[in-house]
Amino acid sequence: MPGINDIKNHDKFSKLSNIHPCMGGKAHMKFGRLHLPVSPTCNIQCKFCKRDYNNNDENRPGVANGILAPKDAVKTVKRALELCPDITVVGIAGPGDTLATGYAIEAFKLVNEAYPELIKCLSTNGLLLERYAAELYAVGVSTITVTVNAVDPKIQSKIISYIELEGKKYYGEEAASILIAAQLRGIKKISDFGIVVKVNTVLVPGINEKHIEETAKMVKEAGATLYNIIPLIPQYELKDVPAPTCFELDAARAKAEKYLEVFRHCKHCRADACGIPGQKDLSSELYGTRNNLETFSHG
Repeated sequence: MPGINDIKNHDKFSKLSNIHPCMGGKAHMKFGRLHLPVSPTCNIQCKFCKRDYNNNDENRPGVANGILAPKDAVKTVKRALELCPDITVVGIAGPGDTLATGYAIEAFKLVNEAYPELIKCLSTNGLLLERYAAELYAVGVSTITVTVNAVDPKIQSKIISYIELEGKKYYGEEAASILIAAQLRGIKKISDFGIVVKVNTVLVPGINEKHIEETAKMVKEAGATLYNIIPLIPQYELKDVPAPTCFELDAARAKAEKYLEVFRHCKHCRADACGIPGQKDLSSELYGTRNNLETFSHG
């Protein structure tokens, strides 16, 4: 039986999905989102994550033309709304992990004071989500995306190389166990605040494609409301793993739908995306061109 928080969060999701382009198909081609690239570093190393200088033409999560200072967040939102009045969401999705530094929370505090009506949305690998859940709620965050690629340490250890926590690096299944436990605790705590949780899973053929159903089941039990399966972009240590086929993606989504509603419109947005997904991206007009600044993918 669903608990009271599950019912409240699902009702909240039903309303948000009509105006949040990354949570509802109806909103996807109608409303816009702005990503503020304020988070420069990451605390985990995914095997599909390429840490490199940015390519201006590269469209994938975790890259941006540069890093934005939190103090510049409000004027950036103002300019973005001038470029695209249909923006309803201000999100922070990197280019590193958003909770590896305090910059995302700092930026959201300023934006929420200036634009309380806009939806505040955060993406994270979840390692520190439990720790910062109360602060995220306090600065007006209403939706969270957590990337959970597996809930079995043996499988997760094939996707991540290590994590960094409290100044120490952890490797292998130990790192995977710490990360998975932290993600599930974080989803539980943040959902208890009434924040809607979407879970992203990168589908990696030969590694986690048979694990999607178990992952969906466990994140649902933790408090997630929506599930998004992202095809692997072959690169870095997983450069020789082929991207999943459309058939494999459809099969994975069908398994996940036994437990959670599945979002099917993801565009692999950059950490500095601006505008309505699927239409012209306005990030170069908003941020300009800032080459040769190091950017990191999120986990």
